[in-house]
Amino acid sequence: MAHIVILGAGIGGMPMAYEMRELARKEDKITVISNNPKFHFVPSNPWVAVDWRTRDDIEMEAGPPLAKKGIDFIPVGAKRVHPDKNQIELDDGRTIDYDFLVIATGPRLAFEEVEGLGPEGHTQSICHVDHAVNAEKGWQEFVKAPGPVVVGAVQLASCYGPAYEFAFIMDTDLRKRKIRDKVPMTFVTAEPYVGHLGLGGVGDSKGLIESALRERHIKWICNAKVMKVEAGKMYVTEHNEDGSVKKEHTLDFKYSMMLPAFKGVDAVFGIEGLTNPRGFILVDEHQRNPKFKNVYSVGVCVAIPPVEATPVPTGAPKTGYMIESMVTATAHNIREELDGGQPSHKATWNAVCLADFGDTGVAFVALPQIPPRNVNWFSEGKWVHLAKIAFEKYFMRKMKKGTTEPAFEKMVMNALGIMKLKDK
Repeated sequence: MAHIVILGAGIGGMPMAYEMRELARKEDKITVISNNPKFHFVPSNPWVAVDWRTRDDIEMEAGPPLAKKGIDFIPVGAKRVHPDKNQIELDDGRTIDYDFLVIATGPRLAFEEVEGLGPEGHTQSICHVDHAVNAEKGWQEFVKAPGPVVVGAVQLASCYGPAYEFAFIMDTDLRKRKIRDKVPMTFVTAEPYVGHLGLGGVGDSKGLIESALRERHIKWICNAKVMKVEAGKMYVTEHNEDGSVKKEHTLDFKYSMMLPAFKGVDAVFGIEGLTNPRGFILVDEHQRNPKFKNVYSVGVCVAIPPVEATPVPTGAPKTGYMIESMVTATAHNIREELDGGQPSHKATWNAVCLADFGDTGVAFVALPQIPPRNVNWFSEGKWVHLAKIAFEKYFMRKMKKGTTEPAFEKMVMNALGIMKLKDK
């Protein structure tokens, strides 16, 4: 019998548990460890922040569906991973032994890297449902006395889609309230240009997103480094393409949401051979750590180099389709090891995203994520808004039932089908 431990119960960890249970031997034990007893669907956080969704709509207890599949669940945070001992030290003092470990923690949100950033400072966040709930309270106060909005992503952020989503969702909500004319909006991003997305652009993402921002009267500042945030003021340095300073901005705001940089969680940070300098898990082509061969990793916590050097540092995103591919490859590779073989499965690191813009949206497919690509497609339309609503409901059902159907793979196949129809 082998004990397979999955650290994290998010979009990577929960599917990992279900797929591993299906592929593991009957006698193998599977345990999920998480610092949160609940799973929540992160892509819906922007809707929660404007009260288009409630917390209950996108959240569920993780333990019961895992138990139905014969998977143990420990809702206690990990204090430290000890890969040299094959152990995880928990916050409550317990020590969990493992034969195989899959790290699926997601990131630590590095608000402290910019003075005054984050819910404990002067800006909102939509990276966690707790933050989205807090952002919604601030939003309700804001719409009573509207003013300037600053939204975007700071240097070293590696997920830009939600920042664009929230900018356009706020715009839509303000128009519905008939107060959009009272809210000047500025989009601030470390990207070298609008629509870069940490991917070097996808299709005509630059042109389409620029057009969408212009249409909605949203100004933007690119190559932007947020120096500090004070109550109602954000200090931003805009850079030229060579990295030199172009302009210093002081932006006033009454409401702001800025995505932070990501780092690895404290439980793994600084473990030599396991993580890179920012705490992300080092993996080979089979999702396995090169030093600790019984440790695998999936999701946002995996170390992926930037697609290209940019004047202001940007990170590469890990989309749902990519995470799902990592999960499937990892489950098959661990089974191969259980059978005495060597890992042979590789994840397809492709980028696929549905981004809601409130009453419309954009979708992109980058196969592979790093150029040159076999598929480089970007499209917009009301169908994206509707597709994301449907996908949210589908994915929550998938988590509650514990199915292993490849949800994100379905999404990309549908997107590619639409693309082929457009080509005809």
